[in-house]
Amino acid sequence: MSAGSDPDPSAGADALDVICIGRAAVDLYGEQIGGRLEDMRTFAKYVGGSPTNTAIGASRLGLRAGLLSRVGDEHNGRFVRETLQAEGVDVSCLRTDPSRLTALVFLGIKDPQTFPLIFYRDRCADMAITVDDIEPAYLARARAVLISGTHLSHPDTRAACIKAMSIARSQASRVVLDIDYRPVLWGLTSPGLGEQRYVASAAVTAQLQEVLPLCDLIVGTEEEIHIAGGSTDTGAALRAIRSVSNGLIVMKRGPMGCIAYEGAVPERLEHGLVGAGFPVDVFNVLGAGDAFMAGLLRGWVWRQPLAQALRYANACGAIVVSRHGCAPAMPTWEELTYFFEHRQGITHLHGDEELEHVHRATARRATPASLAVLAFDHRSQLEEVASRCGADAERISRFKALVAQAAEQGYAAERILLTDSERDEAPAAGIIVDARYGTEVLHRFTGRGVWIARPVELPGSRPLAFEAGNHVGLELNDWPTEQVVKCLVFHHPDDEPSMAARQIQSVRDLYRACQRTGHELLLEVIPPRQMEQSPLTIVQAVEQFYECGVRPEWWKLPPLSEPAWQALARCIAQHDRWCRGVLLLGLEASEGELWQAFCVAARQPLCKGFAIGRTLFNAAAQGWFEGVIDDAGVVADVATRYQRLIRMWIQARLLQPPTVDAAGPVNTRHDT
Repeated sequence: MSAGSDPDPSAGADALDVICIGRAAVDLYGEQIGGRLEDMRTFAKYVGGSPTNTAIGASRLGLRAGLLSRVGDEHNGRFVRETLQAEGVDVSCLRTDPSRLTALVFLGIKDPQTFPLIFYRDRCADMAITVDDIEPAYLARARAVLISGTHLSHPDTRAACIKAMSIARSQASRVVLDIDYRPVLWGLTSPGLGEQRYVASAAVTAQLQEVLPLCDLIVGTEEEIHIAGGSTDTGAALRAIRSVSNGLIVMKRGPMGCIAYEGAVPERLEHGLVGAGFPVDVFNVLGAGDAFMAGLLRGWVWRQPLAQALRYANACGAIVVSRHGCAPAMPTWEELTYFFEHRQGITHLHGDEELEHVHRATARRATPASLAVLAFDHRSQLEEVASRCGADAERISRFKALVAQAAEQGYAAERILLTDSERDEAPAAGIIVDARYGTEVLHRFTGRGVWIARPVELPGSRPLAFEAGNHVGLELNDWPTEQVVKCLVFHHPDDEPSMAARQIQSVRDLYRACQRTGHELLLEVIPPRQMEQSPLTIVQAVEQFYECGVRPEWWKLPPLSEPAWQALARCIAQHDRWCRGVLLLGLEASEGELWQAFCVAARQPLCKGFAIGRTLFNAAAQGWFEGVIDDAGVVADVATRYQRLIRMWIQARLLQPPTVDAAGPVNTRHDT
């Protein structure tokens, strides 16, 4: 079964499998594992809130999920909204509250038993949900509506939840209750005891039992079953729930899995339907319950056998307890399938290289189907031009600002001219620019939806060295995550062994640094010109990097022959079926030479466009530094050349429609 397979193909285009209602927050996770929350120095920012996490988890598993909640009209609120949209979650009923802030949670990982957290939810946006936010037409789109127990703790949000549950039942949608019991959010502990999981409260029990009759599915840990049933005797609590609700009860038991009760609760609790757990070493329990719920919904909403739904749920929970964070840790359907096929029985999942690669590759955000990248990260080449013309190297920054302006102008001009048929083949805009002379450009383009890559290599170095020296991993911590790490390595498959070993180790170190920081890697491979090359030299070089465990998201490679492209496609498919693809570099080729290369490359599904620089800006650079042409001349010349190259790529695609190579890489559900 594929990630997006839907047992109900007759469902409308706007239909949803589940709408989640409740908390929408920002989690700030301490990065110093093993320390107290008091001693945390740095924090990773993730989307949080139980129903929000579940919505993301459900979407990653192929369900069509929506979130009904509120966020603030500020940076964190926009972060939550944009993250949900990127994950494919419907946000048409995620309101922006102009008078409240998005909730925050500070979390830490002290040890396998201790996970301190502090909720900052005083007058937060998601607790401003009212009955007016509950739209019957929106709920009618969903097969199921999930309510988070936290939102039953306040009269206004409680009224909204009960209205949503009642409407759902009247419209034949099924109602799910995630008990999600946090005593601190019911005002039963001091604010500093956010990690406390259980406090007996007759008032809470009464309020939960009031809504239980409206529920078709009730999910909770053993402690949450206790609060819902009003007893610390698990059997008595389950029977108390059953006395007021006919819904399916699923009790989570951590590494022991779960037990489901469809009818009467048996005397021996284990005589319910037992879903066997997947015992794994615990790294972080926070978020495991939300992943469990997402997996359960994957099977239950689509009315698959209950045993299968419980298996999905337990596996999702096991995967997430091995990771840092909640929402970003949620597995994808491809990952869950891989886990079942290859990782069952393995207890140490934290840092599992293969599973993490599948997760990273299939959970990443969408990228354009093709790219027209103007590469002007050149440093030493422009320094030589400036020196030759007697110009100050500081002027290079100004020149790069002009090239950036030309990129915008040239791309916009080409978009205006596109016909309907050409629009389908039109690449998205991208740039590659350095921070040495292009910091202003990086700041200007980051956050605007333009594909951006940024170099890390020391220009001309062989063996490979990094501009930041041995601290490249630390440097990446300062980069916006959207910036792709570009690394040029002059590598030949017949390099002398010590040279090859040094270069490959440097690339391996960089690859691991990118994995830690969440950056994508664009590996550019150019064989040294003085070394003999065959048509398959590049393919052999790529193979060597793969064999050493390097799997970059992108390759940037010189033009190849048709047989070499096919060999490259087989190589990449064998080692990394989720590779984003290849960008064609230019090596200062003429437009005529590039046209010939485009005509071959455009037929390859693996080739996602081009990343070309000196062909576009060399003439303008020479004239500008000499003082022959002015700023406007640079912009006009580079924009015209860039527009012409985009036109050439589109024409090559239309002239020779891409052929599908069955052995080639595949796109994930996130690629567009």
